[in-house]
Amino acid sequence: MHAYKYHKMTRFAFALALLLTQCSAPSTSDNHMTADVVVYGGNSAAVIAAVRAAELGHSVIMVSPDRHLGGLTSGGLGWTDTGNKAVIGGLAREFYHRIFQKYQDDGNWAWQTKEQYGNRGQGTRAIDGEQRTMWIFEPHIAEEVYEDMIAEHDIKIMREEYLDRSQALTLDGRKIKQFTTLSGKVISGSIYIDATYEGDLMALAGVDYHVGRESNEVYGENWNGVQKFVFQHRHFFKEPVDPYVVPGDPTSGLLPKISADPPGENGTGDERIQAYCFRMCLSDHPDNQVPFSMPEGYNRDDYALMGRVFASGWTELFDKFDPMPNRKTDTNNHGPFSTDNIGMNYDYPEATYERRRAIIEEHEDYQKGLMYFLATDKSVPTDLQKEFNRWGLAKDEFLDNEHWPHQIYVREARRMIGEYVMTEHDVLAKRPVPKSIGMGSYAMDSHNTQRFVTDEGLVQNEGDIGVRPDAPYSISYGAITPKKAQCANLLVPVCVSSSHIAFGSIRMEPVFMILGESAATAAHLAIENNRDVQDVDYDLLSAKLLQAGQVLEYNRN
Repeated sequence: MHAYKYHKMTRFAFALALLLTQCSAPSTSDNHMTADVVVYGGNSAAVIAAVRAAELGHSVIMVSPDRHLGGLTSGGLGWTDTGNKAVIGGLAREFYHRIFQKYQDDGNWAWQTKEQYGNRGQGTRAIDGEQRTMWIFEPHIAEEVYEDMIAEHDIKIMREEYLDRSQALTLDGRKIKQFTTLSGKVISGSIYIDATYEGDLMALAGVDYHVGRESNEVYGENWNGVQKFVFQHRHFFKEPVDPYVVPGDPTSGLLPKISADPPGENGTGDERIQAYCFRMCLSDHPDNQVPFSMPEGYNRDDYALMGRVFASGWTELFDKFDPMPNRKTDTNNHGPFSTDNIGMNYDYPEATYERRRAIIEEHEDYQKGLMYFLATDKSVPTDLQKEFNRWGLAKDEFLDNEHWPHQIYVREARRMIGEYVMTEHDVLAKRPVPKSIGMGSYAMDSHNTQRFVTDEGLVQNEGDIGVRPDAPYSISYGAITPKKAQCANLLVPVCVSSSHIAFGSIRMEPVFMILGESAATAAHLAIENNRDVQDVDYDLLSAKLLQAGQVLEYNRN
């Protein structure tokens, strides 16, 4: 097995001294800002891309629609979906090393001791003392790490600045010359990196992309498209549950959150995307929690289906209260009716900013309402409700958002159709992957995409898939580069070129960080050698990535 050894003398110790003499600052003139590398986004991939570009001596501007850095990694997803940790290298591993360092400070153990927390992690250990990494962490700690990394490199960040999608990009042939933000600022650079979850810059540049599930026929796959009879996790109705307002009476109408649309035939494509939710950070410490309250517009009927789930004998309410330091959780979706707001996000990828905000608010209201229902409703079994009421929102997290996560879990939005399309054939090692720039290893994991009525008149969920690769797999450079005829100076490390089901594995936050670093390294070579991003010398790129500690191949021995 390939083991990436972390050296006590971090790369930052060397890079910082180099940057003090080499890194140029962005130029500013009134509302016009120019830099070598423009990173659009504020999530984990965006931060890592900006840091790597700065390490390599380039001026960098981060144009972030977000106020907070880190996206999902600092937005509640502290129970890291790592897969095989041996293939997480470079700045991604540096991030988890810095998390480790934060928790060496006793001052960061406010609500329990390190010994009381123990070493609970996903699959193996949360804390790897030998590798000096930590993989489970609180949201505010992750955000501190990202802010530290940005500050050390003095990177210019324009926060809460949105791309003006109503104006066409200014192009010079096949290259982006500049774009404008909603506030009227003009941003120009040599290379652009779209690191957003939505891919707005990519779309505005006229790059091909896809939304929804391809049919299995498109790429010769088995696990794409509609999968009505696949139940690989526990997010389905195990026992018969009636979908109608009056049980057994279709004329009474369907309960809320059940679609009347036909689900489609197995293997066929559609425009549905996997469900979104918020990864809540909860606390069971009485002095560090905010009780669940009734949200405005709460309607008990919206959760009637949850009552029927309990009545069917379901008892798995706490199975995804994953423990984090300081008596907190990363609480994720679990079961047939949970925090995933199935079917309510289909138009999010292409929606206007106003419509996206409305979708996010609806998801927040739904999830807050579900918490209130679980805390108060008589249909919840007494023993489960008593245990549930030990919990509340963590009082010391998300302080400027009423302790609610600032980032919704955009599990999937647009996906580029680039120089190379990653499919299940790549993830499952059925073909060699050209030009590796990093590795993934997590299961092809799609959450449910729809909740429908079966031919037997019962409610069921569809779209939940979990297929594990036998070993880590490479991700192609062509998956982050647009087709050469479309855009020559754009790199896309998040909305990567992949099928729906392959993206289900690639979409993990450590992988986004890996691809962000690889994109920035490719940007460096494109600038230094005056090349289109598609023409970057791969031998130079791979050598540079390996030098920085990235893992490009996996040795099983």
